[in-house]
Amino acid sequence: MKINKFLELKDFQRIIIENESIELDSSLLQRVNESFSFLKEFSKNKVIYGVNTGFGPMAQFKISDEDTHQLQYNLIRSHSSGIGNPLPADEAKACMLARLNTLSLGNSGVHESVVNLLKELINRDITPLIFEHGGVGASGDLVQLAHLALVLIGEGEVFYKGERKSTKEVFETEGLEPIQVEIREGLALMNGTSVMSGIGIVNAYKANQLTEISIKLSCAINEIVQAYDDHLSEVLNGTKLHIGQQKIAEKMRNHLADSKLIRKRADHLYTHFEEQEKVFKEKVQEYYSLRCVPQILGPVLDTLEYTEKVLENEINSANDNPIINVEDKHVYHGGNFHGDYISLEMDKLKIVVTKLTMLAERQLNYLLNAKINEILPPFVNLGKLGFNFGMQGVQFTATSTTAESQMLSNSMYVHSIPNNNDNQDIVSMGTNAAVICRKVIENAFEVLSIEAITIVQAIEYLGFQDKISSKTKELYDEIRKIIPAFSDDMIMYPYIQNVKDYLKNNI
Repeated sequence: MKINKFLELKDFQRIIIENESIELDSSLLQRVNESFSFLKEFSKNKVIYGVNTGFGPMAQFKISDEDTHQLQYNLIRSHSSGIGNPLPADEAKACMLARLNTLSLGNSGVHESVVNLLKELINRDITPLIFEHGGVGASGDLVQLAHLALVLIGEGEVFYKGERKSTKEVFETEGLEPIQVEIREGLALMNGTSVMSGIGIVNAYKANQLTEISIKLSCAINEIVQAYDDHLSEVLNGTKLHIGQQKIAEKMRNHLADSKLIRKRADHLYTHFEEQEKVFKEKVQEYYSLRCVPQILGPVLDTLEYTEKVLENEINSANDNPIINVEDKHVYHGGNFHGDYISLEMDKLKIVVTKLTMLAERQLNYLLNAKINEILPPFVNLGKLGFNFGMQGVQFTATSTTAESQMLSNSMYVHSIPNNNDNQDIVSMGTNAAVICRKVIENAFEVLSIEAITIVQAIEYLGFQDKISSKTKELYDEIRKIIPAFSDDMIMYPYIQNVKDYLKNNI
């Protein structure tokens, strides 16, 4: 893929998820070179933050010409201070691509070698060691991006062919040369929102998967109970003017189009009223976790689509400081590195993913509770009641995991703590928000995996394999390849993990 200026999220997915190689368009390199040349000339005999001054609250100190290059190295090394778990490879790669894209806009004054080396690292699947814990997301992801910058100057560590190795060793193996700091490469690399945005893009991709999985499982459970179709109808959902709700209902109708189990209300409850018993044997309406899926998943979809728009805007924005404008022949000082946009969206995304998880947990409980569903044995136990346990054990896992996500859904966006000698007196905590959002997403996959296994066991018990929709049958067949129908108790954790892996890699 040739990169010029604007990257869509689908471009990120092709590069990060599908490992498509990238090339840098000549117009991109021209912008970078023009910006670098302008800053080099403009910064002579002027006070430019981060070029010939200290950083943050130390900006009042002038740096002599002979120390300006070392200043950048000092900044990178001193702020390579993260700790905790390393970012997964896909997130680290997304961070590099986001940083490459913003530096390529021509507003950062970096040398061409920066974007060229980033391109090579992406194409060769060499990902920097970046820790989860670090920056507060105000001068951008300072600490995490310092670890990226550290790799670009040939120091620190990287992940290479599945192993954690020294950058120097890998560069020698691959014949790569570190960048040489020219003007402000350290600050330009570190000031920005590329880590929170990179994690956010991966989160959004996975949240899309979860939404599709939740729709599939919600359709299947409606089939299991032979629900009426009017709660999915275009007419009913069209009377609520929320696009997300209407889209979810449409997806469910398409999924269930050839189901032999979904019923028409007119065929059962709108005829011969005088002949009906005073207490109806069949439910007039389903429980909310079955009937209100469009209303529950609709806000999830709307939020996700808006989050994707914010992410796309951010990765195509100049988000460091100061901003170099070649057209105006000026350098502007400000705060484009502040991560509030991403922080808020990650909080919103984790909240709706938690609600999606809660929906799955309630649907699971419905299937497991024979007194509620009145069609399945307790815990969808296909063995001997009292002697075997069915899905009883895994419900504990689903419940506790859902509870953790509920707790994690407290806002990070509003938890600003002043630091940096109060220079950064209000911060975004954007990367923290993105990392916690990722945890909530992982939890959702686990709960949905347990629900998926329970659904195929229920279909097995009812003998509905030939009556469910073709799309539900596809899911049923795939899950059955992973876990056979079982009546005897089995060790469940390997199956749950394998189903989780299938859902993450195939939906």
